[in-house]
Amino acid sequence: MFTHNLDPIIFSFGIISIRWYSLAYVFGILVGWWYGKKLISNKSLLFKEKFNLKHFDDLITYLVVSIIIGGRIGYVVFYNIQYYLNNPIDIFKIWEGGMSFHGALIGIIIGTYLFSIRRKIEALFLLDVIACVSPIGIFFGRIANFINGELVGKVSLVPWSVIFPTIDLMPRHPSQLYEAVLEGLVLFIILNIIFLKKKYEIGTCSYLFLIYYGIFRIISESFREPDIQLGYIFNLASMGSILSFLMVLSGLTMFYIIKKR
Repeated sequence: MFTHNLDPIIFSFGIISIRWYSLAYVFGILVGWWYGKKLISNKSLLFKEKFNLKHFDDLITYLVVSIIIGGRIGYVVFYNIQYYLNNPIDIFKIWEGGMSFHGALIGIIIGTYLFSIRRKIEALFLLDVIACVSPIGIFFGRIANFINGELVGKVSLVPWSVIFPTIDLMPRHPSQLYEAVLEGLVLFIILNIIFLKKKYEIGTCSYLFLIYYGIFRIISESFREPDIQLGYIFNLASMGSILSFLMVLSGLTMFYIIKKR
């Protein structure tokens, strides 16, 4: 059993504070950008006529904006709509926290398609590369969630349980670390093994990301406390589980469409 005493702030300069969560976003994007270019170089013989590395550099700007806008809107709509209807100005206070993975995912898909139309590039190939590098950012993000002592797990007496004093004094599942392993490490390994195969069908990693992330998130949600303002929807499942189930359905639909082409 471990008592959480980690400081979410790395260091401060007067009123300016550098937080682990912000660093996780920056580090995830930078490492993802670097690794994405490596993946594209690896597939250059197959896709050289459609894509070059400079396009991926330009795409990063689209993705950063898409993640911020999509993640924020997703949180507002999916997790706290009533509060923000009553306090609309707070929608813009991103520094106070409140981002949604599923909202960011929708933002990434829209941003990537807009970029692909403008540059006349195969959108599915871009989404495949993004799918392969996204687990990097997810991994660091979930580690940052653990450091922040947020998104805590359910009460448990397992030997590796963690007490989060800012929440209560009950030992809990470190569900953030479960998510880091499943949605980050395991998903990264699965997708990259498939993507790096000699015979690769465009779109495969995109639908597999939706399916596997959705499954892993549903598993992790079973160990995690639901959002306090929502609880369980219809007393059945958390919002994260419902949105992840829709991801699985979307991935299966995408699989069917691609195989029928």
